[in-house]
Amino acid sequence: MDTAVAQTLFLAACLSCFLFFLIRRTMHQQDKLPPGPIPLPLIGNLLQMDPKEIGKTFMKMSEKHGPVFRLYFGSEKVVILNGYETVKEALINQAEVFSERGKMPSFDQIFHGFGINCSNGENWKQMRLYAIMTLKNFGMGKRSIEERIQEEAQFLMEKLRTTKGLPFDPTFFLYQATSNVICSIVFGNRFEYDDNDFLHLLEHLNDSIHLISSIWGQLFDMFTSIMKYLPGPHNRILYCLKSIEEFVLKKVKHNQETLDSNNPRDFIDSFLIKMEQEKQNSSSYFHLKNLVATVLSLFLAGTETTSTTLRYGFLILLKYPEIEEKLHEEIDRVLGPENSPRLEDRTKMPYTNAVIHEIQRFCDLLPLNLPHVVTQDIQFHGYTIHKGTKVIPSLHSVLWDPKEFSNPESFNPGHFLDENGCFKKNDAFMAFSAGKRVCLGESLGRTELFVFFVSILQNFTLKSDIQPNDIDISPEFSNFISIPQAYKLSVVPR
Repeated sequence: MDTAVAQTLFLAACLSCFLFFLIRRTMHQQDKLPPGPIPLPLIGNLLQMDPKEIGKTFMKMSEKHGPVFRLYFGSEKVVILNGYETVKEALINQAEVFSERGKMPSFDQIFHGFGINCSNGENWKQMRLYAIMTLKNFGMGKRSIEERIQEEAQFLMEKLRTTKGLPFDPTFFLYQATSNVICSIVFGNRFEYDDNDFLHLLEHLNDSIHLISSIWGQLFDMFTSIMKYLPGPHNRILYCLKSIEEFVLKKVKHNQETLDSNNPRDFIDSFLIKMEQEKQNSSSYFHLKNLVATVLSLFLAGTETTSTTLRYGFLILLKYPEIEEKLHEEIDRVLGPENSPRLEDRTKMPYTNAVIHEIQRFCDLLPLNLPHVVTQDIQFHGYTIHKGTKVIPSLHSVLWDPKEFSNPESFNPGHFLDENGCFKKNDAFMAFSAGKRVCLGESLGRTELFVFFVSILQNFTLKSDIQPNDIDISPEFSNFISIPQAYKLSVVPR
């Protein structure tokens, strides 16, 4: 090769490199993606996350990469939104763009895109609207549902008295109480606390939530195509969820056989009537798969969220008996020993209201929220998030945002009290999420928390065999759901 040809090839290579980097730089400027830590092949950023408290990991990462950054869960790119202002901008100010639900493999294997929580598009819109309207018809948000909760609270008090002041695990007592409220709506009846079939059902629910929140559940959701073929505890998730689905199917079959179209007894009856009305519409969303998936959504959410919050709350009170003493004083002064608590009493009980809010903030029930997906390309905080990208609006970073809550790692009812001891709202209180995907059972959850919490403290004093200083209120897991450490308490009649 002569010198002229070599020089020509060299110049051509230099020009090509220059053009390549020029084009790349231009594209980068036009399509600036969120920053983030360097991922490893196949496993992504898995090793850089604390498997027990991913929300805290995200907050630490945001200190370096900012409130909008990207991670790789295995090979999947996920954008993390951190902090109240950032999450608010996405879920409220840009609600439509951030409104779709991201994939949740653990639940998708049972929901298959139907129902409410795991669906999108027109299916989600119709199921959510129908559920809201029908639940209202059965009393949600009205005095009638509050009366059901008060009645269930009395059943719970009777059950707690049978413990005779001895230590017990409160998990299933609280599960049964909260589940009976939603069961009375969707199934038309409550269950006795010694009903073995009901206890078996709740055991499956408890097991599935624990497994989904564990490292096994995380691995399954990140590496589904591989993990579904491997042995391990994660395989029990499907078994537990299938058992709950079978319970729902039996209830649906019973309702089909005994249906009176003029007298709907519960949510299932109402849905079956709607199915009959639309049976000639081939494109109708009212079919058996959506019925089962919607009832499953309501049962799972209506049972787990409130019961776990209460269980975490009572553990916190064992840690801080001085807070319980103040609660007893306010409850005795406002209600006395005889008057059953009603939601309207909250305005007269600012300290109690503040403690319940602080329990919800501190326990951080859904630290990662449920995953969202953007519906279109969007410029957000100076970065491009492409259509179809999974987004995690971290609720942990909202409820523990130091700009919104002073010293957020400490349990302090003062976060919701002003200088005069009056209850103080805080817009960063997003315990039920926000925007188009806000929890549709928020009003039910608020009422249950207040009535059950106050009823127990009105009737009992909480005791523990462990000294307060030795009680650990850090979560066992804080991933899909924040689960408190297992503990036992005694309830002593007042």
